[in-house]
Parts: sequence; C-alpha cells; structure tokens
Amino acid sequence: MHIALFHQYHHNPDCPATCRHYTFMAELVKRHRITLITSNAWESKRLTNLYDWVPPGVELVSIDAPYSNKMGVVQRLQAFGSFAAHALVKGLKMPKPDVIWGVSTPLTTAWAAAQVARFRKVPWVFEVQDLWPAFPIQMGAVPSVLVQRQLYKMEASLYRNAAHLIPLSSGMEQYIVGQGISPQKITTLVNGTDIPPRPISLTEQTALREKLNLQGKQVVLYAGTYGRANDIPMLVHAAQLLQDHPNICFVFTGQGFEAPLLEEAAKQQRNIVLLPPLPRHEVFALFSIAAVSLVSFIDLPVLEVNSPGKLFDSLAVGTPVVVTNPGWTKKLVENHSCGWYVPAGDAEALATSLVQRLAHTQEMAVMRENATQVARERFDRLQMVPVLEQVFEEVVGGGN
Repeated sequence: MHIALFHQYHHNPDCPATCRHYTFMAELVKRHRITLITSNAWESKRLTNLYDWVPPGVELVSIDAPYSNKMGVVQRLQAFGSFAAHALVKGLKMPKPDVIWGVSTPLTTAWAAAQVARFRKVPWVFEVQDLWPAFPIQMGAVPSVLVQRQLYKMEASLYRNAAHLIPLSSGMEQYIVGQGISPQKITTLVNGTDIPPRPISLTEQTALREKLNLQGKQVVLYAGTYGRANDIPMLVHAAQLLQDHPNICFVFTGQGFEAPLLEEAAKQQRNIVLLPPLPRHEVFALFSIAAVSLVSFIDLPVLEVNSPGKLFDSLAVGTPVVVTNPGWTKKLVENHSCGWYVPAGDAEALATSLVQRLAHTQEMAVMRENATQVARERFDRLQMVPVLEQVFEEVVGGGN
C-alpha cells in the first residue's frame, strides 16, 4: 500500500516529545510505501542529532509552518490554516496513495486530509489525538459562539466521512459513538510508548542521580509540557507544602507557557529541580530514577478522555503515576495498582498522598512491578502496528 500521513507536528527521538508516529512509520515502511506530509516546526528544535528526521524509507513532504506554544490564539489559527492550505496543495500533487491517514490535532489537518481523499477518490482514516474543538473551546480559546458551531459542524462531518476512526482513549471512543458513529467504524489505540529494549541498569541510575545531585532523594517527576492545561501552579504549591520533607524532591523537565513560573519557583524552593527539555531517547532514564511521576491537568471534562504520553513512558520503566483526571486514567492506575488519583487542583491532597505513599516501600515496589507489566501487555506501540496495518488494509479493500 501507499499510505499518506498528514500530521502537522512530526517529531523524532531527538526532540523533547513523544514519537508515536515515528515508531509506527518505521515499522510500516518495511512493508509499505509511506509519505509524510508535515510541517518543519519541530525540526529546528532537535536537541541531538542521533536519529534520521524521518525513518529511513519514508518520503518526506515538509511545509514551512512555524509554531510555538507561546503563540496567541490568532497566531495559532494562522499557523493551522497555513499548514492545512499547503498540505491540501501538496496532497493533490503527490502520487496517488491507496489510503490517507489524517491526524488531529489540530482539526484543520484532518480537514486537509479529508479534502485530498475526496478529490483523489481514496479512503481516509481519522486519528483523533484530542477532542477538537471541545478542548480549545473549554480552554476559552474560541469565545465566538458562531465559530464554535462551525467547528463542531466540521468535526461531525469529518467523523462521518472518514472510512475509519482511531481515537486514543476509550473515553474518546465513547464520545465519538455519542455523535452517532457506529462502533464498528472505530478502533481505539491509546498513545502508548516505546518499551526500552533493556531495563535501565542500577549503575546508570546511580550515575544519573550523581549527575543531578539527587542522591538519597525520592524523586517526584513531572516530564512534559508546561501548558495552561497542565496545572503546573498546583504542582508548585504541593512542592511548597513539602519543603520540610528534605528527602522528597520535585524534578521538572519540559517546556511551555508556565516555564517562567517554574523558573521562579526553582529559585525560591529548595525542593524543586528544574531541568532543560530532554530528547526522547534520554527521558526514560530520568523516569527510571523517579519514585513516582505526575500526570496533572486542570479540571475540565474534555481532559478526562485524553491520552498523555508521559503516563505511558512512566509505566514503561516501572514508575508509578499520580493522575488528576477522574476519567479512564484514574481507572487504569487504580485497577492495575500502578499509581493513584488525587483531585485536580488539590495541592494539599497531592502533598499528603506523596508523604503517605512514599513511606510504604513495599506498596511502592508492588506498584512498580504492576506498572512494568501493564505497559508491556497493553501499551507497547510495536504491538499496535499490526492492528493499525489491518485498519488500513480493510479500508483499502473495502472491508469497512
């Protein structure tokens, strides 16, 4: 098959971001022709140069469409629109694919994929990474009621027109079914992770602790985006509440809107260590020295169904996770005893739970074992590739 992937924000393992599609493409290109239509937004942000920008064999169509988390609403809309317009043109000019794979966010990328599929008369598969437009609307980024209606109309149309849909969580799947879409048209593939080929050795962990001056510390790790939705102020407050517990240290690595807040907090609070963003291939070692990791979000209904990459990366190396969403991630960590839940925004509850749980070494050891097991059984991206491949084969063969 010739598979054309429309994905505005491509990353590779040299970047400080998850690499879901890099892994998928690297496997699929062994048997199929893959064309990636993406922006160059992340290419200049590579922290190392150990990996090819795209997996060998993948045909790259790169579009100059800058993007930054610091952009305002108008600038973001311009970036989205610019990429969609150029992707549409590029998609109409490229050799005709057998199937098109459109990834949101943003929704405009999926729209471009759908238009190319319609003009080229080929099926397309819609991968729903986040619920748009519900997310930006609930975040207050789309105040116009008229624009909201148009975006919801676009969303519904894309769901109907796609040959198949791939949401990243069971909650997203339930939402899509609620829009009148048949469950037979949906295959859920969570964000998942790349399971390290071997465990991070104790020697490596000790060396990293010494490098970061974390010897004897119980590390509480946040590794991810410092976005408005991630409730970073709550984490800073929890660290403040635990300043009289010298054995507990909060470590942050990432980038985003709340970076200035963290920089100031790290100067004032002795139990906060702020690290620069790390490339994908280095982040697992950092997770391995953490006693627990944090996956925090503000209290918005749309965030209950998301599929955060840092959750799966943490589990992949056996690090328990604290989640603040009352959705499927809460059920996951509780049902599999690989972490626990605290309510969004409740710094006191987070601080109290950390002191209590981290003191119970046997319970934490069991959580670590459970985390490793559930990651390998359910969240290994390599195990997802045959399922994804079957979806493409079925829609190309008219089996959908």
